[in-house]
Formats: sequence, structure tokens, C-alpha cells
Amino acid sequence: MSTEAGQSHTLVGFPAAAVEFVNVMQRNRERIGQDAGLSPSELRALFRVAAEVSVTPKQLAGYLNMTTAAVTFISSRLVDSGLLHRVNNPNDRRSLYLELTPLAHQMMLDIHRDFVALLETATSELDPVERDTFTETLQSVAQSMMRHSTRADTSEPREALRPGGTGTTTHL
Repeated sequence: MSTEAGQSHTLVGFPAAAVEFVNVMQRNRERIGQDAGLSPSELRALFRVAAEVSVTPKQLAGYLNMTTAAVTFISSRLVDSGLLHRVNNPNDRRSLYLELTPLAHQMMLDIHRDFVALLETATSELDPVERDTFTETLQSVAQSMMRHSTRADTSEPREALRPGGTGTTTHL
């Protein structure tokens, strides 16, 4: 094996901890999707609608960085699964909104309850002041990363989660 091909690329310290945290979050999200029988794209769409309450397919396509045709397919699957329903736009009869059904609302409540319990267990050794400091630091790092990250492509940036948000509306 050549030296270049055999080199290990690893991170240490804070970067390694950040990657490990992101990987654990991703595995948790994958488990949620598998438990619900949803693809990663369907789960992301469902979380977006849950965060926004009511969203047009075009808005959802922008957020997911997908075509409206792909979002139509995903939303149809979620409608057929009883998780989304379509609501006519009262201001434009050619447009509609996607909203959660009662079943999806309950699913979101269960997912968030389980996630909060997971984080409470994971941070149980921190006192309230340490937990507040950790929360503020995590929010600050996330916001700074959003400001300083660059996109490798020249496409339009994706729509923000919520304009002016401070991280409190971020979803899984």
C-alpha cells in the first residue's frame, strides 16, 4: 500500500467532538425515519411542515433543494400515509398549502418528547448553569458556522429555517 493511500484522516479535539455529535444526531434522525417508515427526504419534508405549520410545495422544494416534481412525489406519499393534507390557498385557487394531519402532530409530539428525554439524559451530569452555558455556546457556534460557511456550488442558497431565528425553532 502506498503511503498516500494508507493515510488516515482524522480530527482531534473540538472538531472531532463536533463530528461525533453530528454523527450521533444523524443516526438518531435515521432511526426516527426508519421507525416511521419514512425516507430521509420524507422525514425532512415532514419536519419542515411541522416547523412552518403551513407551507406551499414551492416553498418546500426551495427548502429541500429539490424540484417541485420531486416534492409533489414526496408530499403525495405523505398525504397517502395520512401524515399531510392539502389545504386550498384562499388567495390563489391554483395554489395549495401542505399541513400536518392529527396523526403527524402526534408523531411530532412523540419525536420531540423522546428527543428532549435523550438530551436530558445526555446532559444530566451538567448543573443548570453549565447546561445554559452549553446551550448558549452551541447556538453561538451554529450561528457562526451559518455566517461563515460557503457553498461550493453557485446555486442559490437554501431558504433559512425561519427568518431572524435564534436557533430555538431548529428541528431535528
